[in-house]
Amino acid sequence: MIHVHLPDGAARVLTDGATAADLAAAISPSLAKRTVAASVDGYLTDLSAALPDGAAVELVSRDDPRALELIRHDLAHVLAEAVQTLWPGTRTAIGPAIEHGFYYDFERETPFTPEDLPVIEAKMREIIASRTPFLCETWTRDQARAHFEAAGERYKLALLDAIPEGEPVTIYRQGDWLDLCRGPHMRHTGDAGAAFKLTRVAGAYWRGDAQNPMLSRIYGVAFASKVDLDAHLTMMAEAEKRDHRRLGREMDLFHFEEVAPGSIFWHPNGWRLFQTLIGYMRDRQEAAGYLEVNSPDIMDRALWETSGHWQNYRANMFLAQTEDDRDYALKPMNCPGHMLIYGQGTKSYRDLPLKLAEFGKVHRYEPSGALHGLLRVRSFTQDDAHIYCTPEQLTEECLKVNDLVLSIYRDFGFKDVRIKLSTRPENRIGSEESWDRAEDALRRALDASGHEYTLFEGVNGGPKPGHWGGAKVGQFGICALELAAPK
Repeated sequence: MIHVHLPDGAARVLTDGATAADLAAAISPSLAKRTVAASVDGYLTDLSAALPDGAAVELVSRDDPRALELIRHDLAHVLAEAVQTLWPGTRTAIGPAIEHGFYYDFERETPFTPEDLPVIEAKMREIIASRTPFLCETWTRDQARAHFEAAGERYKLALLDAIPEGEPVTIYRQGDWLDLCRGPHMRHTGDAGAAFKLTRVAGAYWRGDAQNPMLSRIYGVAFASKVDLDAHLTMMAEAEKRDHRRLGREMDLFHFEEVAPGSIFWHPNGWRLFQTLIGYMRDRQEAAGYLEVNSPDIMDRALWETSGHWQNYRANMFLAQTEDDRDYALKPMNCPGHMLIYGQGTKSYRDLPLKLAEFGKVHRYEPSGALHGLLRVRSFTQDDAHIYCTPEQLTEECLKVNDLVLSIYRDFGFKDVRIKLSTRPENRIGSEESWDRAEDALRRALDASGHEYTLFEGVNGGPKPGHWGGAKVGQFGICALELAAPK
């Protein structure tokens, strides 16, 4: 027999091997009908998973906010089944739940078009209506390898190889279709519901690397109810009307040319607006004690080797070589130039804090498929600043920066601001002592500010459930502010 603990403090005794579905049925038939998943010791699991002795168990209904990610993950699997049913021989890659919905990457000779989406969506609704159960199976690596080799699923084989030794290989089956997935999923395809819509197709490199094959990605949005879906689609339609690329054309602000992909050609109206924004920021920074500087746009390789950019960031830099065989790079960021300015002359502790600011134009080689209007470019002006201070001044200066940034956001109508404090990433420079001091200063500054914030430990705040093989996000800083749309 096993004992499990419920949120209200009650305990239940179940037979060995009992599942969350058994627990729900033992409590009441109506609860069993509503339950689609379970939280076991804080982790979402399938209803079919055996419960461990002593576990804290919470039953999750479909209208529980925690079920939304499961809805989107289920729909990604339904999308993949629909595509492979309609176009046999299509290879599958990954298909995670994302903010507002889901996507799945495919490889086929002919990329998908927007005209394919209604056909795929209709097939998805057939699969959902079938209410086919999701079944979790544990396979050996040899079993999984033999299956995906026979099916020609080379991307699944790559994902299989990426699963750490000792971690079980789980397969989720819905009828005759199956996928390599760590789960969890809900009871059956019907739990995914009808509140979804396929929105667009796009190209996406395998694992986000431009050296890898280009895949065809299908995006969808999904919510727990049609009311929520309709509200989101309305918001998207309104956002389309206000798309900055459309406004740029209509208001004669800027345009782009293939001769300089990812770089902006500012028209008189746009440049006037741009300079007005810089004027506002210059006034705010001067009032806060910042000194404006300017550093060269192109600098010698030796500087970038000293800073570490040449070794770690060269693939994202624009490089040049002169006739005297000297290597240069357009600056991707302003930091090294500011360090050289600070290094000129003798500084006393009485000079600190010293705040250097620059409206510096930087250049970064973004993949062509990632470029998106003004939001993802290869050259842009970065309103950048570096503060040189003593360790004792660190917390106070962090607090001042937060207050300055938040007040600027308020001036532009951003009142709903979410603050996230990310701790040291896995790949980093600097001593542990320096990171301890920096993180402690940020925590104390945020606590003193009185603003609520979310702590993200390490890279990405830890792993999420779903498909194996997600891309790892690198971090250059340890504090971030996330903006919501102006109210």
